[in-house]
Amino acid sequence: MTAEIVVVPHTHWDREWYEPFQRFRLRLVALLDEVLDTMEREPGYHFTLDGQLACVDDYLEVRPENRDRIAALVESGRLAAGPWQILLDEFLCSGENIIRNLELGMDRADELGGAMPVGYLPDMFGHVAQMPQILKRAGLLHACVYRGVPSSVVTDAFAWVAPDGTALRTQYLPIGGYGNGAHLFEDPAHLAERAADFTLRMREWHDSEGALLAMYGADHSAPVRGLPQMVAGIGARMDTLSGYIGAHSGDVDGLPRVSGELRSHARANILPGVISVRAHVKQAMGRAERMVERYAEPLATLWGDRWPGRFLDMAWWRLVDASGHDSVTGCGVDDTAQQVAARIAEAEHLGQAVRDMVTAGLAAAVPADGVLVVNPTPARRRGIVLMDVAGLDPLVDSTGAPVPAQTLEYAPTVLLDAEMDPATALTFIHGTELYGRHIVDWEVAGDTLTFTVANVSSAAFDVAEVREALDGVTRVRIVAEPRRTVAALVEAPPLGHTSVRPQAHGDAHRTPAPFAGVRAGDRVLDNGLLRVEVADDGTLTLTGVDGTTLTGAGRVVDGGDVGDTYNYAPPATDRIVSEPSTVEVSVVGSGPLVAAFDVVRTYRWPAAGHGVVGVPEIPAASRAEATEKIVVGTRVELRAGEPFVRLHVEFDNRCSDHRVRLHVPLPAPATASHAEGQFAVVTRGLTAEGGCGEEPLPTFPASSWVAAGGVAALLEHVTEYELVNDGTELALTLLRSVGFLSRNLHAMRPEPAGPQLATPAAQVRGLRSVGLALMPYGGSWAAVPPAAETFRHDLLAVPGTGPTSADLPPAAPGLTVTGDGVAMTSLRARDDWRELRVVALSDTDTEAVIEGAFTRARYADLRGRPGDSIEAGSGGVRLPLRAWEIATVQLAD
Repeated sequence: MTAEIVVVPHTHWDREWYEPFQRFRLRLVALLDEVLDTMEREPGYHFTLDGQLACVDDYLEVRPENRDRIAALVESGRLAAGPWQILLDEFLCSGENIIRNLELGMDRADELGGAMPVGYLPDMFGHVAQMPQILKRAGLLHACVYRGVPSSVVTDAFAWVAPDGTALRTQYLPIGGYGNGAHLFEDPAHLAERAADFTLRMREWHDSEGALLAMYGADHSAPVRGLPQMVAGIGARMDTLSGYIGAHSGDVDGLPRVSGELRSHARANILPGVISVRAHVKQAMGRAERMVERYAEPLATLWGDRWPGRFLDMAWWRLVDASGHDSVTGCGVDDTAQQVAARIAEAEHLGQAVRDMVTAGLAAAVPADGVLVVNPTPARRRGIVLMDVAGLDPLVDSTGAPVPAQTLEYAPTVLLDAEMDPATALTFIHGTELYGRHIVDWEVAGDTLTFTVANVSSAAFDVAEVREALDGVTRVRIVAEPRRTVAALVEAPPLGHTSVRPQAHGDAHRTPAPFAGVRAGDRVLDNGLLRVEVADDGTLTLTGVDGTTLTGAGRVVDGGDVGDTYNYAPPATDRIVSEPSTVEVSVVGSGPLVAAFDVVRTYRWPAAGHGVVGVPEIPAASRAEATEKIVVGTRVELRAGEPFVRLHVEFDNRCSDHRVRLHVPLPAPATASHAEGQFAVVTRGLTAEGGCGEEPLPTFPASSWVAAGGVAALLEHVTEYELVNDGTELALTLLRSVGFLSRNLHAMRPEPAGPQLATPAAQVRGLRSVGLALMPYGGSWAAVPPAAETFRHDLLAVPGTGPTSADLPPAAPGLTVTGDGVAMTSLRARDDWRELRVVALSDTDTEAVIEGAFTRARYADLRGRPGDSIEAGSGGVRLPLRAWEIATVQLAD
């Protein structure tokens, strides 16, 4: 008997890719016009909208009058929409971004009649380890995937197991992925033969006589008229994806189990080069996500007067939109990448606006000669904060205790000294403002008019009085109050604030609390926790307090790359440049709080790939003999109390078709790496599984840190890394320059990944700068996440704006989150509750201790729907967590 075939008509819609968003949208509108007309004309028609609400939202912005037509089809169960807002790249956004994407999509779909209850992930370039837990905690019992599935899976369904043990029934799309049934109805005269062939091929993946899933659709495809009759003609039935999968329970008993992330090349390309192409876009994404997740939302939740929900919603819409699998990945045309970068920048600006609004309210209680210091992390913290203060007096906190400080720079005091018409100078004045500061005094002496300006106005100013005194004046001087930039060692309460100010009298003579200061010697920095020595070739030797040592860290290695935005590919004859021609080292800070060297190395890098003249589509077989002089500057900075050294690497990229990596020799050879990702730490080996034809390069993504062999790299954004030379070195990709979206001829991939279109901006010429830190460690990686938390979330310094006669306000805590391996990922307001999300980054069960001004607590799911109450005693809760568990709790007074 022929098995039943369930035909699922659908489209896979790339919102932006080889054309920018608005050009694709024009085609989307035409497609959905046809979908609605066809479905209303043919009642048996079903259609699946690719698992993302963006298709609907983008359409309704142009055709708002068709909302009810869509809602009627969704409510009837014939049109499947959601659950995602957009089909994301899971590795190139934060875990919180993934959750907000799902939340937005499901909420929007509910407004139209309900979300498709399947975590549909048809075209992502691999899948993160915690996706089963994320989907299940949002109320979804099924997933559906294509890329990244390992060769061990030989059936069309498997149990996908998250690190915390959550197992989710997962539909696999073998033999063609989301287009496995795309050719079923191409030849109406041979439908029966095609159906029989399909059944034969797909039956190999089934261990039962159940129905076979035929995904009838392709990229940007429209429905075919008369399809219900053709489906009936082969004895099949039509349904949505949720209709097919919904026939199965969420029971995973008896299914083969696959644990953790899905990044195998065994059955499909996962295109790993997208992690490192257009790295500045990844850098911007990480910066914007941190601004919204860890500064704007938590500060507004705890310290804002009114919840700026609309501003934060707009920020999240832009972050989610940018997370698309052809967006933040950088594997689109240059116009697409430019639009994505602008979207990310707007999200960061919205987050900055909210942050600044909240901190401005707090700064109003701090005297104008003081500085507000805000701690964005949920634990008490003593750390370095850079601030601008007036005068040379020592700093004190609100208790009068001295605050250790180191002057880094003095601001110029003479802003103007020139012969000029004084009447012209008066036109520079706006109220009391002059040259961005405020006039606090003025005088005329001989032929010179002198204004004294300060950051804050201290008295009324009448410009008419000045005009009456201008006789004989031919020279104008503007003199600023003495100011300096200092590094201060400040203790700040968890998710709270404190303040400091210069104090000429009082208790400033008291001895500061002891701290491990930084000592700078001849090419050596040492803070008692870490010793850093600069070698003659500009590399570093790092020695931790436990004796863990690595030598030669920070070697810059440049090699050819004649691949494309999807995959790295070296030329057949590569030329590697790793030795600088000159090295210069200079001291830029000598402690005791901050000490730093500038290491300047000069290289000669090949200017481009040496290809066939006039035929850029053919990859270069070698690198050009012509070279460019490249100066790589590295700021090597060590701060008091930090067990890691901060590096800021900067160079002007004047070359094409190449890859630049920073190499870090490991203290001990490693057989595995540990990388923080989305609510997880993933352990990976030295190889990757191949099989589909794509070269299985063991290059992997790390979100905030990667550790191996006794050294960790702390990262500002998602970074590609690889363990090289048999696990003796860690290589971090700083830059990958390529000139095509996809190449038809590619040494590492037999088939094109997209159209062969030139992407000159993907060569990323111009200034490239990267911040990271290196940290030796002994034993396990458990000490690394707290260090990354500090490195990635600087203390904020905000100038006070209150009366100078006022006292400093007392330090005020916000919310404390502690526990072995416990990390906070989100804190926001939801209705009248404060919603906190934490994760246990631990192989063993643990406990989160949450303390603050609340008396009620309850669990919530990932959509914010309330659950069971939690006992809250005296402003605190103790929250048991399974290993790797993601938990959301809501707190209220």
